[in-house]
Amino acid sequence: MRFSFLPATAAFLAAYLLFDWVSYVEPLLGLNITPWNPDTALGLVFWLVYGRRAALPWFLALVAGEVLVRGMPLGWPGTLLTAAWLILGYGLLGEALRHVLGGLSIFSSRESFYRWLAIVAAGTMLNAVGHISLLAGLGMVPWSEWLRAVWRFGFGDLVGVVVSMPLLLKLADPVTREQLREATWKPETLGYLALAIFVLWAVFGYIVTSEFKHFYFLFLPLIWAASRQGVNGAVLVVFVLQMAIVTLVRANHANNITVSELQMLDAVLALVGFFIGIVVDERRQVAEELKQTLRLAAAGEMAAALAHELNQPMTALAVYGKACEHLLARGEAGDLLKNAIGQMINESARAADVVKRLRDFFRTGAMQLENVGAADLLSGIVQQFRPQFAEHGVQLVIAEMPPLLVQVDRLQIELVLRNLLANALDAVRMRPAGERSISVTAENAGGKLRFTVEDSGDGLTQQALGRLFEPFVSTKATGMGLGLVLSRSIVEAHGGSLWAEVAAHGVFRFILPALDSGE
Repeated sequence: MRFSFLPATAAFLAAYLLFDWVSYVEPLLGLNITPWNPDTALGLVFWLVYGRRAALPWFLALVAGEVLVRGMPLGWPGTLLTAAWLILGYGLLGEALRHVLGGLSIFSSRESFYRWLAIVAAGTMLNAVGHISLLAGLGMVPWSEWLRAVWRFGFGDLVGVVVSMPLLLKLADPVTREQLREATWKPETLGYLALAIFVLWAVFGYIVTSEFKHFYFLFLPLIWAASRQGVNGAVLVVFVLQMAIVTLVRANHANNITVSELQMLDAVLALVGFFIGIVVDERRQVAEELKQTLRLAAAGEMAAALAHELNQPMTALAVYGKACEHLLARGEAGDLLKNAIGQMINESARAADVVKRLRDFFRTGAMQLENVGAADLLSGIVQQFRPQFAEHGVQLVIAEMPPLLVQVDRLQIELVLRNLLANALDAVRMRPAGERSISVTAENAGGKLRFTVEDSGDGLTQQALGRLFEPFVSTKATGMGLGLVLSRSIVEAHGGSLWAEVAAHGVFRFILPALDSGE
């Protein structure tokens, strides 16, 4: 939630004057024409939060800065006139940002970042042209110095906004402010901030004579922060580095430093850090979206397993319910009725256990392991597919199962077998009648249980095999391309592996650790 306007205004005025005083370095002609203006960034953030109500506080802050920081070199008329002009220019820039951004986020995507940067660059330079022209008209800036003053003031505003506004925007939003607070006190954050200060001391220890020869070392903590914590890490390091640089310049009275070089390096440092941070955040967002999509796809795949597992207890419940009705109709109240009711309770508990296992799988990926034989794993799934095989004239061959036990989550491994059989059925449907066959074998492979599903459909090429287990890659018009991805993940979670082979027909295999070899 936003702070109430009056306390926020008081805090804004105090922070604005502090920023104005800290950044009042190398003023041109004794005026507010400096190489870095973070106070402009603060004013724009205040405008984005409070809209046009920010105009009066910002005007008062500009006047107070002229009086308290610079001694009011323009006199009262000039001070009030230039402050009014700046408010007009900054206000138009603020309204443009409110219209384009539609909120406090400039890092939702690279496109929004580029739009923000373009608006800020155009707005600050246009505002500088008007402001310096006004000062020249008042006789405070010689026309011969007009271009130099425009460039210095405009680029100073641009660098100040680019460097400082991202962090200030995040502090203005309650959600991102909390994220920054949590990130700041992580050991890794403190580590790269400490590295930033150390590198800064090493690079600018003798700032008057360094001439920025080793400035590129400052990219080390910046890249570390941006690559690990995205935009949040980048804005922290950029702001700390720039505040420290200006403080060092001010403390060392480094009047012979090339201002344009300092401005350019400041801007490049910030832009590189923000761009890396945005890319990192976008990749993380895509990964989260993919993870969610996989979960939803898993829900669809597991629904069939759930229906199969619930079918037996629900059928049994109906049978025992009917039995209870008959017993009650006969006036039976003895052991037979109690036994039927007990069986109903047991079957309902079995159904609840199936649902709980599915829920735990989606929440945490937890598995409920049990010892299951190879024949038991396959029998239930094959029975589900027999009607479809008969409908499409598919010959199913089941080899003799070895006497091996595996410790698995039965629901999940049955899902894998269901996927492989469903894919095999799709592959053989297009074959002529009499040439549609699927075989399932299981064998002892060095003390492990290896299942093989083969079909008479078209086999895989080397090129197709290379992308077979990538998400959203499917050879079926209605497929999502997630079944094999989920199946491989499940098998690997059980300590096994799943793969396909290049052949003239379809061949898929997966292997699971066995509890005993049967030898």
